[in-house]
Order: sequence, then C-alpha cells, then structure tokens
Amino acid sequence: QVHLVESGGGLVQPGGSLTLSCAASGIAINANGLAWYRQAPDRQPPDNQRAFVAIITPSGQTMYADSVKGRFTISRDNAKNTVFLQMNSLKPNETAVYSCITLRYWGQGTQVPVSS
Repeated sequence: QVHLVESGGGLVQPGGSLTLSCAASGIAINANGLAWYRQAPDRQPPDNQRAFVAIITPSGQTMYADSVKGRFTISRDNAKNTVFLQMNSLKPNETAVYSCITLRYWGQGTQVPVSS
C-alpha cells in the first residue's frame, strides 16, 4: 500500500524560508518521480485551484512553476525515499496547503501560512 506523508509546514513570515518533506512508503519515488502542488481553498477562483509547484523526475530532472523559479528547490534522498521542497523568500499569497503526488497517490497535505 502506497502512503505519502508531508511534513514541515507551519507559520512563516513573508520573506522567510521553509523546507517541506514528503516521505513515501510502498513505492520507490526514484523510479516514479514526484511532484508538489499547492492549493489555497479560501481564495477566489481561479486562485483557489490546485496548482503545480515543482517536480523531480526519475532521472533527477527538476521543473518548476514560473512563479517559484529561483526561490524553490526540489530534491530527493533516495535512501530515505523522501522528497524535499526548499522554499525561500515566501510571499503571503503563497499561503496554501502543499501536497505531494506520485503516480496517482496524494499525500494529505501540510499547511503553510505565510503571514507576519
């Protein structure tokens, strides 16, 4: 059975940094790749839709949404079967629930409020 568990969320001030983790079990993330998405359900459409943030492919190639390029870094620890999302210079409008996905399996998400 596949499980993804996100952690590392929490309140951060604007301009601050945070690192999220997505620990996988039941599946090898280095063989399947993994992506991060975020969703802010309290915002007005279409900003309340789930949005792509970053992905790391089985080969280790990384891709990012334009809005986070240069500030976010996705990485992987194969030994721990865990993917990380390092987020720098966070903005208030990036307040969201951040979730990871591999194949069709989603984690439960971790909340990241960006506020002073």
